[in-house]
Amino acid sequence: MSNRTQISRRGFAKILGTSAAFAAFQPTLATPALRLVRTASAASGVVRLSSNENPYGPSPAALKAMTDAFSLTWRYPDEYEQALVEGLGKLNGIPNNQILIGAGSGEILKIAATAFTGPTRKLVFANPTFEAIAAHARTAQAELVKIDLTSEYAHDLTKMLAAGSEAGLIYICNPNNPTASITPKDQIRAFLAKVPSQTIVLVDEAYHHYVETGDYESVVPLLKQYPNLIVARTFSKVYGMAGLRCGYCATRPELIQLMRVHQTWDSVNIMALVAATASLQDAEHVERGRRLNTEVRKYLYAELDKSGLKYIPSHANFLMIDLRREAHPVIAAMRGRNVEVGRVFSALPNFMRVTIGTRPQMETFLSVFREVMAA
Repeated sequence: MSNRTQISRRGFAKILGTSAAFAAFQPTLATPALRLVRTASAASGVVRLSSNENPYGPSPAALKAMTDAFSLTWRYPDEYEQALVEGLGKLNGIPNNQILIGAGSGEILKIAATAFTGPTRKLVFANPTFEAIAAHARTAQAELVKIDLTSEYAHDLTKMLAAGSEAGLIYICNPNNPTASITPKDQIRAFLAKVPSQTIVLVDEAYHHYVETGDYESVVPLLKQYPNLIVARTFSKVYGMAGLRCGYCATRPELIQLMRVHQTWDSVNIMALVAATASLQDAEHVERGRRLNTEVRKYLYAELDKSGLKYIPSHANFLMIDLRREAHPVIAAMRGRNVEVGRVFSALPNFMRVTIGTRPQMETFLSVFREVMAA
């Protein structure tokens, strides 16, 4: 690499630190992370609305924490993991020994499937839902039991309970991916009261920050009541840290011990840990992300209503649109016009999932979408 293209660690930290400070005083502007992404996206001409990422990026406090941590990369992350555990314990009102940090909630799902499913322990899950846990249970040679969502796109908990008599693990994604729908809190409470104590229930709350209805609640407070309950969370969504891979679960210590033996030691890097810890101190960033998501979602609703298209009401940062025709050709045509949207889900072949990006991103999406649908 030539001297002209090299940048020192100190210089890079100064650039990011200055940008983070600027963003802190400019709350209506994109964060430095987003500006870098937009620059790259503008160069490629691609609008990426395919992975439910947060287009507003991480908190300025998280960016500063990472630049401050450049000099710590020679150290193992143990004590920084403990700092995050303590912060999460205070945030959720639970003891530190009920929290397990993972490389995204994806690692939590993997080790839960490994620990609690197998040849004699089924996995029961919704259809459609986030597929990762099914892939991990399949690797564990578990029987996979799919239960279709209800007509309101909620988990059919009655059928899941009936199918779960020999289940090692029941997975509930709430809000659900890919439908962005919720399963009401009263139904969840009634379900948990009936699940056999030997069956583990994993509730994935990756998108819970975005929910704004009284029909929903986090089940974290129910950990005191149900020793077979695990709640998974992530910093990938509202915290805008998908690329850093940091998540966690909250559950009883005895379940954590069963999961931890399947986890890679020090699986979460120092940058992710310090950024996540700093993010917990910036409640305004979380609230701003939720507010902007709601504003753009309402705009998208209004534009789709004008076109006469139906959609599943969203409680997350993405939306499922009923195309009334096979979705795959539409998705491919949009990709050919540099707008990437979500993949096809076999249970809903006529629906297209789109991430709710920034207002300009959604304006581009709508322009291309209308062009494709009219073709």
